[in-house]
Amino acid sequence: MGKVTGFLEFERVEEGYAPVAERVRHYKEFVIGLDEAQARLQGARCMDCGTPFCNNGCPVHNIIPDFNDLVYRGDWKNAFAVLDSTNNFPEFTGRICPAPCEAACVLNINNDPIGIKSIEHAIIDRAWDEGWVAPRPAAHRTGKKVAVVGSGPAGMAAAQQLARAGHDVTVLEKNDRIGGLLRYGIPDFKLDKSHIDRRVAQMQAEGVAFRTGVLVGGMPGEGPGAKVTNLAQETVSAAQLTQDFDAVLLTGGAEHSRDLPVPGRELDGIHFAMELLPQQNRANAGDQVKDAISAKGKHVIVIGGGDTGSDCVGTSNRHGAKSVTQFEVMPMPPEEENKPLVWPYWPIKLRTSSSHEEGCGSRVRHLHQGIRGREGPGQGAADRADRVQGRQAGRGARHRQGVAGRPGAAGHGLHQPGGQRARCLRRGQGRARQRQGHHRVQRRLRHQHGQGVRGRRHAARAEPGRLGHPRRPAGGARGGRVPDGIERPAALNFKPNRTPARMDFASKAPEIVVLQALAPAG
Repeated sequence: MGKVTGFLEFERVEEGYAPVAERVRHYKEFVIGLDEAQARLQGARCMDCGTPFCNNGCPVHNIIPDFNDLVYRGDWKNAFAVLDSTNNFPEFTGRICPAPCEAACVLNINNDPIGIKSIEHAIIDRAWDEGWVAPRPAAHRTGKKVAVVGSGPAGMAAAQQLARAGHDVTVLEKNDRIGGLLRYGIPDFKLDKSHIDRRVAQMQAEGVAFRTGVLVGGMPGEGPGAKVTNLAQETVSAAQLTQDFDAVLLTGGAEHSRDLPVPGRELDGIHFAMELLPQQNRANAGDQVKDAISAKGKHVIVIGGGDTGSDCVGTSNRHGAKSVTQFEVMPMPPEEENKPLVWPYWPIKLRTSSSHEEGCGSRVRHLHQGIRGREGPGQGAADRADRVQGRQAGRGARHRQGVAGRPGAAGHGLHQPGGQRARCLRRGQGRARQRQGHHRVQRRLRHQHGQGVRGRRHAARAEPGRLGHPRRPAGGARGGRVPDGIERPAALNFKPNRTPARMDFASKAPEIVVLQALAPAG
């Protein structure tokens, strides 16, 4: 697979980004994919490792070593055939998948993994450019009718496979466009919606029928579920579907947001992420959105540290927010995983997204227990907030204890990522008890660096404007310089601007928009 000595000769090369100052002005994609030469060198790094753990690390079980080898040998058309045999929509996964296959790469045990996701991205983009992606209608029809409820990635993939098997497939979508959370959840700057449209055209040529604006069942009248985007024009009952179709497939996504039932939740200016993100995507598509949420000129708090929170950070920056701060309830993960312990599984470690690099003043590791605002409509300011402090209570147990914040401050003793090691500043107790598992991280860092961990910056940032290993300057055979105007993704260690532990948001602006970015309800 690949070149026999490729993993010894070539370094990992990352995809590039358009400059921050340029990309925050629009909602278009800004990732600069690998060119043919770079993709072939990445394919050359693939080893004949005997047991390709990347196959099992991939949720759809892509045959990764095979298409890596074919790209290295310049056989792009067969590389696409191999990729297409397991993945209905590589243009989606090649852009938004977190790439657990790379975490499972054997080379990742003691080196940088192969850029599998970037190779996949390069293969499918070339396949579309070359016209290799074509409809494949069934040779014979079964006469069976199948209804697919939901047009997200699961519904689209299921509908395509059923149609190619010869069934008559109808996809029902409550909103006005096909795509589900791909359409009204993933920001356009991560996934341009033209990729969905051309797949819909391909599937229609294969015999799939799409019905938009059709709600199956009903919607909650109140609560978080009532805020789910619903553009339906008609309603169909489950009984009617079972009567009209031989089989019904339910492929709905998790749009029901998990609420944060704390004092002050009822204040104006506090929104779910799945209110903000669909509205922005609809506006980008040319729709007139009534009472659209805007972060322009506001200090924004994003509650939740996952991918959805990152999407809210990027969207708020494009609105023109004055500042963005992200809150996370979990303790700060280690900057690097313990590979012998976690490989080949997906590791928990500190990650930085492109949206964070565009502007996120701090990512603090405590969640607030309450929100207090000023009087008057639209004043959702964190005039006072009570934070949650984790504390161990016996072996293996943990509970949360409320700690009152000061008036005019969004809590105190907040954890700061990126060099300023998490330290609790609770008044009157000196150095407070660390969060569960944090002492273990401290000991490991002391062992690695031979020094204390507070107030230190341990890892060097990647040299600006270069590709290569994130912990050493690139050059020569180790990656080479990026073309002018392209930015290399920053190292995994997030180093925001230094922010005081006590953050007085109330003194900065008359209003703060708080965006709920918690995981969906189970």
